[in-house]
Formats: sequence, structure tokens, C-alpha cells
Amino acid sequence: MRDWLSYRLSDLLLFSPRTYYRMFELYHEAIWPAQLFVVAMAVAIVVLLRRGDERSGAIIATLLAAVWLWVAVAFQLQRYAAINWAARYFAGLFVVQALLLMWYGAVRRRLTFGDPRTRPGWLMPAVFGAAVVLPPIAGRGADRTWTQVELFGLTPDATAIATLALVMLAVPRAPRVLTLAPLVWCAIAGATLWAMDSSEAWLYIAAFSAGLLAAALGVSRRTLPTRRLDARRSGV
Repeated sequence: MRDWLSYRLSDLLLFSPRTYYRMFELYHEAIWPAQLFVVAMAVAIVVLLRRGDERSGAIIATLLAAVWLWVAVAFQLQRYAAINWAARYFAGLFVVQALLLMWYGAVRRRLTFGDPRTRPGWLMPAVFGAAVVLPPIAGRGADRTWTQVELFGLTPDATAIATLALVMLAVPRAPRVLTLAPLVWCAIAGATLWAMDSSEAWLYIAAFSAGLLAAALGVSRRTLPTRRLDARRSGV
């Protein structure tokens, strides 16, 4: 027991920070110009958030499912698995999340963002935009080059934090199962970066804590059920 207690989180790492960051650099070089595509995708999601109708939610869910599947194959299996045997299981987590997004978001249409007139029009795009830009900014702050940073739609950490933000914004409350994989991955990302003494760790630890609190409190739940709201409007 004492031997186990003597271990630190960094002792469990299977790779050095240099190897980890180099993997991102080679990955970004290999998939160029996919980065331009995901920038366009992020802009499209912002536009769809402003619309806030059911069809927009289904399109957003389909886009999110596509990027989770991309990260599962192109990053986890083809890149990360070369330095971390657990990446095969991580890929499975990402595939399951892609399927859940398609089922609940695109098929059952339970990932919607409500009427933008009921809240400030800038709120949802601003929260999503922050979730997209913070990971690369945090990466640069941790002395990564621009070719090594996390990007939404292409790398797991940034994709998880942006997806978590979107799921938490859904109105009425999205199925909580859609928060599980993003929360799990934020915890894994935070632990990995913490073990590497990276200042980026705070971002994913904060996202995990905020997402867990939001899921527990149901902050994205509709304030009043539809029937009660209709009754009040009719004066009943």
C-alpha cells in the first residue's frame, strides 16, 4: 500500500511532454488544410445557434457527431495509440459519443437551443466561441507552437470542451448522457496535462467542474414546463 502511495500522477505517463507535443505537430501537418474546414464549421455552428430552431439543433448534432468520429479514428487510433495503448479505448468512447449525438440530436432532435428571443442573442454564440478559442490560447500560453495546439473538431480536448458547452446550452435540457463522454475526457485531459506540469490543465479541470455542477443542478433545464407556461399565458 505504501508503495502505491509513493507514486505520483506523472509516474503513470507513458510518454514525455516533448513526444506528446510532437505528435500534435505531425498530426496537424498531415491533415492540412482540414484546419480551415473546422474554422468554417465553427462559424456555421454560431450561425445555427442564432437561429435556434429544431432543424438547426439537428444539424449541429450531426456536425458534432462527425468530428467526434473523426477524432476517434484520425487522432486516437492513428496517432495517439502509437504512444498510449489506452487510446484504443479512448477511441471507443468517442465513437459512442458520436452515435449518441446522432441518435438524440439528429434522429430524436433532443438537442435544440430554444428561441433566441428568450435570452440575449449573443449568449450562446459567445459561450461556444469561448470554448473554441480558449484551448489554442491556453496551448500557446503553455509554450506550445501554433502547430501543436488543440483545435475544436480535430483534437480531443478542444472538441470535448466545446461539445460540453453546447450540450449545457441546450433548451430544454439535453439528455444528460450526452455530457458523460465530454466530462470524462475533460477529466482525462486535465489529469494528463497536470501530470506533464502544463498550465493548460486548469482549463480542462475548470470545464469538468463547471460541467459537473451544471449537470447536477440542471442549469440548462427549461424554467417552466410547457404546460404550466401555457396555462399561465391563458390565465388559468
